[in-house]
Amino acid sequence: MFERRIPIRYRDTDALGHVNNAVYLTYLEELLLGWLGPVLGDDFVSARVELDFRSELRYDDGEVTARASLEAVGRSSLTAAVSIERPGGEVSLAGRVVVVAWDPVERRSRPITEEEKNEVRRRQDS
Repeated sequence: MFERRIPIRYRDTDALGHVNNAVYLTYLEELLLGWLGPVLGDDFVSARVELDFRSELRYDDGEVTARASLEAVGRSSLTAAVSIERPGGEVSLAGRVVVVAWDPVERRSRPITEEEKNEVRRRQDS
């Protein structure tokens, strides 16, 4: 499982005093860039996001722990289980993200190489 700690920034909160739901996607982007970026660079796009919001995050929580683990690998896509936890381990968000390897010249998906698949697996276990 790949893990990253992410600080909660004051600007992440909304008028209700908790982290706005759209910001969770930013946290997941930071998580996925940390995990997949060294392998795929910036050359991947989100194809599907499925999220269950379970408990609020507040600025006073200070930081979150975001986690991703590989569920499936396709020809050009990866499916990851993702979670965001409050300090103390309470799950604030759980879900899945499907990302697709991207060819920036052709502007379309591209196959994920065996080397890339193996490196993604290795990075999740380190």
